[in-house]
Amino acid sequence: MSINIKDTVKAIREMVSIIDPEDDYLTIAAAEEQMARTHDVRQKDLHDAHAKVKQLARALEAARVSATRPSTIPSADEHAAHMNDLDATRLSLAKAINDAESALAGKEAELARLKEETRSLESSDPAAEHELDATALRLAMYKGLGFEPIVDKEGRIAKVLVRANSGDVHCVTFDRHRSDAEYTQLLWKLASS
Repeated sequence: MSINIKDTVKAIREMVSIIDPEDDYLTIAAAEEQMARTHDVRQKDLHDAHAKVKQLARALEAARVSATRPSTIPSADEHAAHMNDLDATRLSLAKAINDAESALAGKEAELARLKEETRSLESSDPAAEHELDATALRLAMYKGLGFEPIVDKEGRIAKVLVRANSGDVHCVTFDRHRSDAEYTQLLWKLASS
C-alpha cells in the first residue's frame, strides 16, 4: 500500500479549517495542568502511603518485639515441666501434712488417755485398795538382805539359805541346838563373809 501524496495534501487542506491552534493550545495547556495536579495528588498520596507504611512497620516491629518471649521467661515446655514439678511438690507436701496431722491426732488421743490414767492413778490409794501382808513384806525384806527362809510342811522355818557378799550360798538348818542369839550371829556372819 502506497500513500499517494496528492491524497495526503488534499486531506491536510481539508483539516486546516478544523484545526484551531489556539484552541488546541488551550486544550493541551489544560491537559498539562490537569496532569500536573494529578501528579501532585499522586505524589502526596505516595508520600502519605510511605509515611503510613513506616508507621505500620514500626508498629509491626514493636508488636514483634513484645510477642517475642524474653530469655528470662521459660518456654512453654519448661513452664509446663515446672508446673508439673510444683504440682508434685504440692501433692507430697499435702501428703506429709496429712500424715503429720494423723500422727498429731494419734498423739493427742494418747495424751488424753495418759492424762485420764494419771488422774485415775492420782485419785486412787493403792494402800487402801490392797491389804498389806506384814509377813510377805518381812519375807521380801529378808530376801533382799540375802536370807531366804525355807518352811516345812507345818509352815515353820526349817532352814535359811544365806547369800554371802562373796556370792557363796550357805544353808543353815534350825535344829534347836542353839539359842536364837547364836543363830542370829551365825546368819549375820555368813551373810557378811
